[in-house]
Amino acid sequence: PVPDSLSSEHAVFVEPVAAACEILEQVRIPPGAPVAVLGDGKLGLLVAQVLAAHRLEVHLYGKHREKLRIGEAAGIRTALADRKTPEATYDWVVEATGAASALMTAVRMTRPRGTVILKSTIHHLVPIDTAPVVVNELTLVGSRCGPFEPALRLLAEGAVRVEEMISAVYPLSRAPSAFRRAAQKGVLKVLLVPDGSGRDQCGKPSIHLSTG
Repeated sequence: PVPDSLSSEHAVFVEPVAAACEILEQVRIPPGAPVAVLGDGKLGLLVAQVLAAHRLEVHLYGKHREKLRIGEAAGIRTALADRKTPEATYDWVVEATGAASALMTAVRMTRPRGTVILKSTIHHLVPIDTAPVVVNELTLVGSRCGPFEPALRLLAEGAVRVEEMISAVYPLSRAPSAFRRAAQKGVLKVLLVPDGSGRDQCGKPSIHLSTG
């Protein structure tokens, strides 16, 4: 169940936060270890915060300064990925960009015998040079959904900041507009609320329907 202390607008993030928690169910990473997270979208930001909440040294790489600032506000070290990314630097790299090209970037950033965790779902065939994977004995881990209980706990405790990820709020009567807004580039999360709920695009929703 959703804790009473957790607002509906924050509870809508439970599924992607749970997906971030799944990484720690699959891969054992010692406290304080450096971990690279590629991608400053909704999932990348949540993954970075979840890992940081578990006392890992997270380095978040992305292409959008305004989104990276959300990570910085949560105390996470960030870097623009339009610059040359470090090679063979991390024992653990999480790919959460949604871009096919980032897979090989993640491979290049991983040390020999390191682990690449794949969170992106690419809807077409992705070519990959397997030579560095084989030569460097890398482990590739596919990671999808995860447990809700730890995700709800992190949200309720405020260990994961999500308020800044809510891009807009729409009443149900304007649902088509909400979906159009959610499809726009750079939008992280759009919420739908009942008409007359007392919250406009800057207020607070009373139900946890969402898009995106």
